[in-house]
Amino acid sequence: MLGLVLVFAMPFAWMLSTSLKTLPETMIFPPEWIPKHFVWNNFTKAWGSGPFLHYMTNSIIISIGILALQMLTIIPAAYAFARYRFRGSGLLFGVVMVTLMIPSQLIFLPVYLQLSAWKLLNTHLALILPFASSAFGIFLLRQAFKQVQEELLEAARLDSAKEWQIILKLMVPMVKPVLATFALFSFIAHWNDYFWPLVMTTDETARTLPLGIAKIREEEGVANWNVLMAGNMILVTPILIVFFFAQRHIIRAFVYTGVK
Repeated sequence: MLGLVLVFAMPFAWMLSTSLKTLPETMIFPPEWIPKHFVWNNFTKAWGSGPFLHYMTNSIIISIGILALQMLTIIPAAYAFARYRFRGSGLLFGVVMVTLMIPSQLIFLPVYLQLSAWKLLNTHLALILPFASSAFGIFLLRQAFKQVQEELLEAARLDSAKEWQIILKLMVPMVKPVLATFALFSFIAHWNDYFWPLVMTTDETARTLPLGIAKIREEEGVANWNVLMAGNMILVTPILIVFFFAQRHIIRAFVYTGVK
């Protein structure tokens, strides 16, 4: 376990170490893990290389907006696939699963043309609407909903509970760890997304933090790895904070699935 932790933690440790070095120290071979002088000014340079507060605000709006829409769509869809048998349900679920195999890079052109026709380019909606649902989220929640005993739903219906009440007051609280796990995966994926914001934006209006990091340019023909790593530390810090608060739910999700 310790070896596995080291494998995953080493890139973060190296990124932090590089972000605190001088530029000549980043070129030393063999590399040194501990900087001789801690250069905190690298973070100031990275933050001042562009409107980083604007980029971060856009990233927060877009990541949370996507997550909110996904919750509105995947929860009822997963409940329907898990608890109802209707004509064509198997085929529809198969279509949902097929979309997992289609990368966004393959369909970006027709989506781009449609959003352009709607005059939504360079807006937050252009980066939110294409991800308003998630096939992975539907699959994950469907499996969790299927594990809830049918007797609980029948008891709720006998108490005159409507379907939306069953979903919100019974099903969602019972699969809260799974929802938290999906929320974390979704947040990380869209917080780090570089391709879609690059395609859908041509100015600074709706550009996100990964694009801001990419704008840290070379000076005098030499890559400023220390400043770049400082920018990447700014990028990953919110993810680490979210993971710190969500890890308890992730563990419970795996335990819940394993016990059931």
